[in-house]
This record gives sequence, structure tokens and C-alpha cells, in this order.
Amino acid sequence: METLEIKFTDLGDDYLTATMPVNSKVYQPMGILHGGATVALAESVGSSASHLFVDTDKFIVKGIEIAANHLKSISDGIITATAKMIHKGRTTHLWEIRIVDEENNLISICKLTNIILERK
Repeated sequence: METLEIKFTDLGDDYLTATMPVNSKVYQPMGILHGGATVALAESVGSSASHLFVDTDKFIVKGIEIAANHLKSISDGIITATAKMIHKGRTTHLWEIRIVDEENNLISICKLTNIILERK
């Protein structure tokens, strides 16, 4: 979280939002936002959201699948990721994470599945 400068900014009944700056720390060789950094933001927000919606004294959360479609490149500014719950089951959570730039242009859309396991 510190390395990518991810900051949580909003929380609701079924969503969590965070921001991340786009700068040389997260560039790929062509000087634009690296898809891996985008996915790291998405998984951070989606996994953290699941943690907020379970009793962490009884359960742990682990990501089991993530998929991403990168739709637009960006080389500077702030991106915002909002994870919205699609499915909240007893053993799985499914999140859609939309990542937009400061003008609300869709940069990437991700889908994250988390498994909810009983703490041993």
C-alpha cells in the first residue's frame, strides 16, 4: 500500500474506494501506467473490501481469481478504484472494480473473486 501510495477514500454499504497516483513509480517501459500496478490497486481495494464485510475474528479472506481489461492508457494524475460487490456468499465474494482517471474516463475494469475461509 505504501509503495504504490494507495489511499482509501470512501466506504459504503457495498463498496470501497481508493486512489493511487500515476507517476514513474508505476510506469511500464513506454512511460504509461503499468497494467500490473493497476491490478495491484484493484486487488488491494477488492480484498480490503471483503475484509470489511466479514467478521475477521472468525474468517480470513484470500483472493482466488482476478481478471482485468485495460481500456485506456494514462501517464500522470490520480486514478480512483471503486470496488462494488456483485455477490456476497458465505464462502465467496465477487467484486467489480472500476478504475477511472480524474475526468471519470474508464481506465480499467477488473473482476476479483475472494474466498472466505474459517479461521483456524
